[in-house]
Amino acid sequence: MSDTPQNTIKIGIIGGSGLGDALGTEVGKTVEVDTPFGKPSSPIILANWGDFGDKPAGGGATGGGVEVAILQRHGIGHTLNPSAVPYRANIYALKSLGVTHILASGATGSLREEVAPGDLVIVDQLIDKTTKRANTFYEHAAVHVELAEPFCPVMRNWLLDAAKHLDNIRVHEQGTYIVMEGPAFSTKAESHMHRSEAFAGDLIGMTAMPEAKLAREAEIAYAMIAMPTDYDCWRPHPRSDSPPDPQALLKEIIGNLQKATAANIALMKQAFRDTTALANTPSPAHSALALGIWSDKTKVDPAEIKRLDVLWGKYFD
Repeated sequence: MSDTPQNTIKIGIIGGSGLGDALGTEVGKTVEVDTPFGKPSSPIILANWGDFGDKPAGGGATGGGVEVAILQRHGIGHTLNPSAVPYRANIYALKSLGVTHILASGATGSLREEVAPGDLVIVDQLIDKTTKRANTFYEHAAVHVELAEPFCPVMRNWLLDAAKHLDNIRVHEQGTYIVMEGPAFSTKAESHMHRSEAFAGDLIGMTAMPEAKLAREAEIAYAMIAMPTDYDCWRPHPRSDSPPDPQALLKEIIGNLQKATAANIALMKQAFRDTTALANTPSPAHSALALGIWSDKTKVDPAEIKRLDVLWGKYFD
């Protein structure tokens, strides 16, 4: 069972390219958080979703009364490249503020013809190809969380149910997101490899890992709405007598990002109209450490237990 009391939820919103700026900081309270892993990417905005202007449609555990904590993954002004994002500090900070669920977004490239730029994808799988990022909180203990399903099924169903009520927005029910290190984009050979049967990727991006893994280690339910902005580089551009205009291509990508961001916000607003499913349905993530701490607890350094008390303290009582 989940340790999250019924009807007590707080949703962290991690905005990547596009969404972080779109939500803005006009409402709520801004807080600075220190963590054992340094400062998070940005100050965190604490607000009530109802403050954004969309009131719930009915009674019960509806979204108008849900507390949210908004964090900009790449920092104010998009100053952090994907490898430089302080993922551990971000997740720890949200956990310390009482966040029970994280709804993340991120711009990606599409590896499939049918996943068009401007669509949305409720991601269900990940392939981690990052190499430079600290990917665990527990460097001084043996902690192994289950990650076969890296995204919370309760949150995915919540989003998919909301998507049924949207018109003129194409939402894909699943997709495998390949996480590359970056910050450079793929070569054509890499792009075709990621599309191949060996990888069977649907999306390529740079930010879902270790974010999803750390959320699981922090016992926070996690879901991601991916926003494809282009076809990576596997898909040739339409032939013409002149080479592609880089400025025109950039303008096209920005236009797709704006379209996807608007669709993302519409989906979030619809989902937040009723959060009963999140409040009443336990997420497997909320007890991820129950069988995940393999170390003899009596042998773990008390200073380390105290340092990470926000994350695993309840298992050492």
